[in-house]
Amino acid sequence: MSYNRFVELQKSVLLSFTVFIKEVLLGTCTGIAYVDSTPLRVCKHQRILIHKTFKGIAQRGKCSMGWFFCFKQHLIINDKGEILNFMFTPGNVDDREPLYSESFIENVKGKLCGDKGYIGKQLFEFLFMNGIQLVTKVKNDMRDSLLSVADKIMLRKRALVESVNDELKNIAQIEHSRHRSFANFITNALSAIAAYCFFPKKPSISLAFVADNQLTLF
Repeated sequence: MSYNRFVELQKSVLLSFTVFIKEVLLGTCTGIAYVDSTPLRVCKHQRILIHKTFKGIAQRGKCSMGWFFCFKQHLIINDKGEILNFMFTPGNVDDREPLYSESFIENVKGKLCGDKGYIGKQLFEFLFMNGIQLVTKVKNDMRDSLLSVADKIMLRKRALVESVNDELKNIAQIEHSRHRSFANFITNALSAIAAYCFFPKKPSISLAFVADNQLTLF
């Protein structure tokens, strides 16, 4: 089979492939989860104005690394590095928006740790009603908000989800600028996630609960 024919056939199994990932490959919630988003750039910054493949679909977004013309990958993982759920949005979508989708958080219970981009009273209340406690660092004007020692320790390990994103980009190659259609982009992204789920060794943290409601991570 030629490479061109292989690419054409990929699109025909896109729906069944998505169901396979959602129903078989995703991990199970352990009571501790991490959420993060990362940009999936579709072209170099200099080519934004002349880019045609994702015109009207991808959008300009901003993260800690600057502005990009991209999609966003929203990822929830457990403490074992297993993916609990994922979502792709245009680059200008707020990081908090996917968490309002009940289908996105249906496999999550317990504590959900995120960065300051997920701070929001309305989001906290919505997740709390769904059995999820959102744990984030506090901003400078929120010093009166108290965090338990266990929550502070879990937040220090938030780099776990960033390590997963790094493996998806640099090993599974979920991000590149050679796409020629939106279907090809989705197929490549799902293939990268499926490949990661089969990795024999994933980034993880070891948990040990101790007295006085404290948490030790190794």
